[in-house]
Amino acid sequence: MEEKYRSKLSPAVDIGAGMYLVVIAILSVLGNAAVLVSSGRRPTLLKGPELLSVNLALTDLGMALSMYPLSIAAAFNHSWIGGDRACLYYGVMGMVFSVASIMTLAALGIVRYLVTGNPPKTGNRFERKTIMRVISGIWLYACLWAVFPLLGWGSYGPEPFGLACSVDWVGYQRSLNHSTFIVTLSVLCTLVPCLLLIFTYSGIAWKLHKAYRSIQNNDFRYGNIERRITLMAVMISLGFIVAWAPYVTASLWSMFHPADQGGGRGGGGGGGGGGGGGLSPELSLLPCLFAKSSTVYNPVIYCVFQRSFRRELQRFRKHVCCCCHRCCCCCGGGGGGGGGGGGGGGGGQAMHMEQEHVPCDCIHVGVLGDDLSGGHEVKGQKRRVAMGDKLEER
Repeated sequence: MEEKYRSKLSPAVDIGAGMYLVVIAILSVLGNAAVLVSSGRRPTLLKGPELLSVNLALTDLGMALSMYPLSIAAAFNHSWIGGDRACLYYGVMGMVFSVASIMTLAALGIVRYLVTGNPPKTGNRFERKTIMRVISGIWLYACLWAVFPLLGWGSYGPEPFGLACSVDWVGYQRSLNHSTFIVTLSVLCTLVPCLLLIFTYSGIAWKLHKAYRSIQNNDFRYGNIERRITLMAVMISLGFIVAWAPYVTASLWSMFHPADQGGGRGGGGGGGGGGGGGLSPELSLLPCLFAKSSTVYNPVIYCVFQRSFRRELQRFRKHVCCCCHRCCCCCGGGGGGGGGGGGGGGGGQAMHMEQEHVPCDCIHVGVLGDDLSGGHEVKGQKRRVAMGDKLEER
């Protein structure tokens, strides 16, 4: 194993980082998979802008599945596994999903800016085809930047602590090739999207301020929903920026303070973000671990602010409970009616009575998807919820 791929951390820190990444990976996979499942259960009801939230969950899930297992294995192995090829793969995946995430957030901010403050019937609306073209452009843009280092413009290299790979930020000081790539990448994939987020959400705040001053009584419901959706988008964008800001800061530091000033590299090869420049391997590890938490909190924000997401999760949970109950009934029902000749009918009747009293929510809700008991009151509630969802999904 080359020296640049050996961990610069102590075994105890490696194990701690590995355990942390295991928790982050599990939470990220479960949370973002729940977002995709809840969206997949109502594909025809998804509005155009809502597809951007689905795409954001897809990028977070892809990052957790394609990258975290390698970092976890490297942490417990106390060295990077797979050599140069695995490092290139990790760097490409990191570039694709991180660029796709921030560009999706920028597109979401622009859409929310154009939609916010407009009446539902006469305001700006985005068709699914338009949003799908935007999403396709985002993925092509991310893949393009991921391929550039493979074609010779810039490069990927191991992080200074040895458990991950990323853009060779330290190469900024070594050649014009690396410096031009890093500067262009920083401007087009970090600075411009962040400025778009600041501009769009500042504009949204101003729009809402003017709208609330002249709002009519019959528009209070729409105004509250608009404010809740906007707040959700702001929380998602702010969380992403806060999670990645320490990593970007450490990477910028490593660009202008090379490893020859005392960084803990101890060998040749490329350098990752947050390396060198007097930053110890332990200190450079923290921004990287903090950035990986960005894939966890989005489902939590959806659960807090989106009523439709909570309702779909509840229905899915009841459906799973129903399936589990049916499996238990099938496994245990074979012996219940097989008693002696005279007791067979009684055993079957007893089993029937048992099933009637089983507190399984799916008997009323899980399979049908809605509570059938409640008459006109439940129907009226459904109509009110449906009206709210139409506004919410804009």
